[in-house]
Amino acid sequence: MDAITLNLSPVIQLTDEQFFQLCQINELIRFERKPDGTLLLMPLVGGLTSNRNVNITAQLGLWNRDELLGVAFSSSTGFTLPNGAVRSPDASWLRRNKWDALTQEQKERFAPVCPDFVVELRSASDCLQRLHNKMQEYLDNGSRLGWLIDLETKTVEIYRHNQDIEILQSPASLLGEDILSGFVLTLKDIW
Repeated sequence: MDAITLNLSPVIQLTDEQFFQLCQINELIRFERKPDGTLLLMPLVGGLTSNRNVNITAQLGLWNRDELLGVAFSSSTGFTLPNGAVRSPDASWLRRNKWDALTQEQKERFAPVCPDFVVELRSASDCLQRLHNKMQEYLDNGSRLGWLIDLETKTVEIYRHNQDIEILQSPASLLGEDILSGFVLTLKDIW
């Protein structure tokens, strides 16, 4: 089951604070917000998808711990993008200087910044077009590298700023390129 769309306007226009509080009091529901204020209710994922997601996040986190170049985030982190959308990639990373430029309050909320690197993991229930749009939205708002990993087709779409999308079929690993220098994501346990 893909995301459920909930349009509250023109009846209700949630402020950033109200949206944050809505997410806090409904902790079992994953919300995202589109630039126009429409809410997306994201379904919980099954054990297999969650395990694959943890594998990706763990590899990113271990690399980041050793390199100390930035901050890595899990799938439950919301970011307020420059276009006003609040998005939650399955895994993401932000350069240290961008993170350090945020106030403590901004770090504790949905940080008003777009991650430099994002990963979206497509499971059987995800709408591919919605994920394509989301990946493009990340690029349009400042991401420099993104991976859309499609578990159904065993393909990876690589999104780079100002470049065409590259599609790889069943790669054994992915390189972080110059964005995540030295990072290699091993896909053996993901496929």
